[in-house]
Amino acid sequence: MPVCALAATPRLRQEQATLEFRNHEVHVASALKSDLNIEDIIENFSFLEEWEDRYGYLIELGRELTELPEAERIEANKVQGCVSQVWLLPSSDENPSTGERVLVFNGASDAHIVSGLVAITLALFSGKTAQTILKTDEQETFKAIGLEEHLTPQRSNGLRSMVKRIKDIAAAAA
Repeated sequence: MPVCALAATPRLRQEQATLEFRNHEVHVASALKSDLNIEDIIENFSFLEEWEDRYGYLIELGRELTELPEAERIEANKVQGCVSQVWLLPSSDENPSTGERVLVFNGASDAHIVSGLVAITLALFSGKTAQTILKTDEQETFKAIGLEEHLTPQRSNGLRSMVKRIKDIAAAAA
């Protein structure tokens, strides 16, 4: 099982905290370097009581994004409505377990915390069928993590813009 240490804050160093990331599902062309899925991310957030530590984990998640080549950081892939620059690159693939066609997203941002939000969003939606994406209640997930009350209005708007873009792509693919 891979183990990922969180960004070392004084409190975490004292506790020598590390989180085990378990692989609960098969990932198709994962947008993240590790096998983290959304359930793991929610569970890992639940271990962190202070928002300073949660922001550190959010930054670590952003570092887990698969690199988006500069050639893909173009206006057509840019998410409108984000203060920071965010790019989403959709593709489709076949889930080897089910044979179903799934949407796969890769993404990047020029800001550390927003990169973490991209990672959470991709963990929630990437590798899922268009119908599953459209039925997903992202607000439930964001509430479980506690994002609603801890993001600035600009970041919240950007997060909504990312989700809208992904759901628009899913609707077109359905």
